[in-house]
Amino acid sequence: MNSPRPRNVFAPWLALLAISVLINYIDRGNLSLAAPLLKGELQLSPWQLGILFSAFFWTYTALQFVIGWVVDRFEVNLVIAAGYLVWSLATAVTGLVHGFLLLLLMRLMLGVGESVAFPSCSKILARHVSEQSRGFANGAVSAGMKLGPALGTLGGGLLMQRYGWRPVFIGIGIVSLLWLPAWKRWMPRGAGFAMADQTAVPTIGGVLRQRSFWGACTGHFCANYQLYVMVTWLPFYLVHERHLAIESMAKTASLYYLVDAASTIVTGWFSDFWIRHGFTPTLVRKAAMAIGHITSAIALAGCVVAGPHTYLIWLLAVGVGSGITGSGVYAFCQILAGPKAAGRWTGFQNGFANLAGIVAPALTGWIVNRTGSFQMALVITAGVSVVGSLAWVFAVGPLEQVRWKTAQEELPEIPQLRYS
Repeated sequence: MNSPRPRNVFAPWLALLAISVLINYIDRGNLSLAAPLLKGELQLSPWQLGILFSAFFWTYTALQFVIGWVVDRFEVNLVIAAGYLVWSLATAVTGLVHGFLLLLLMRLMLGVGESVAFPSCSKILARHVSEQSRGFANGAVSAGMKLGPALGTLGGGLLMQRYGWRPVFIGIGIVSLLWLPAWKRWMPRGAGFAMADQTAVPTIGGVLRQRSFWGACTGHFCANYQLYVMVTWLPFYLVHERHLAIESMAKTASLYYLVDAASTIVTGWFSDFWIRHGFTPTLVRKAAMAIGHITSAIALAGCVVAGPHTYLIWLLAVGVGSGITGSGVYAFCQILAGPKAAGRWTGFQNGFANLAGIVAPALTGWIVNRTGSFQMALVITAGVSVVGSLAWVFAVGPLEQVRWKTAQEELPEIPQLRYS
């Protein structure tokens, strides 16, 4: 059997995946932008707002451990379309509901829908993109993740200021549905590289027994820790620690996210370039993750000591470091798991990694509340980044597909009784 021909990395479906992730991050972050308006209109307490912010992660994180299995078992193109439909409708309906309980229900439904995104994207890329192009493809998808907060912070904030929060939620949810017919038209078809993959489909236990899985989970958690600190607290940091006006804050935060996104795409392209020129994926991918995490750690420490005229340089350097790591997080699980198991590996890895979405914002808020500044919170985030670099380099093994055993092979041998 001939190996499948590598797909064009500039195919329309890759752009659609990046757009879906961009909308994903706009939808999950728009409640934070609407919080001041929601609080007054619906008479919500800070405690209720905190519950609404975190409710998304209750269903999103829990379902990661299920969706990976679903993605590997059912047609992934339909799974991502169904999830996209659910989260778009949840966003639109949020603009119609009144009361805390209905808002909470919509945030839970948003988490249900968005839980399909990254396991599905990872499965599709593992199936249809060769290793020599995987860095750029993952970088493009991850750039959508970074551009979502940029567009949401700048555009969403301005739209809410002019039209109110309800029309913005309804409009974004309805307009987002245009993605579905485009996906039906251009989604990738065929088995791709999975057809040439002769390895068995692993059980969940087989995945969990891999040392590289836990190394990747640790590294991914550390990358997400920094991501969620910046997504949830950067606007507050710029206003209260750096004393920026709201308009200046929106522009500065958007610039940070744009630098992060650009760094992701550039790193992905250069990673593929070096692999095509003979360097091993293990060396290239691990080096990128180490450089990214260490760059972020140094830059975060720089933000701690920087003055009002120098902090922006260090802040943008944090974005560069975050972007460098962005193109590799899912490339690791796609390589190690292979096309047949990429969904379940990604789902479990993303599930453990997204515990950072529960820990990082809450811990940062507690530290800022106790100390009155972000200094200690930034130092802790820098330390987490250092741990991430160590995890990717030393806890993850060589980047080559695991030789999976069948469920029958994983059963322990039963000793044979001999009769004399």
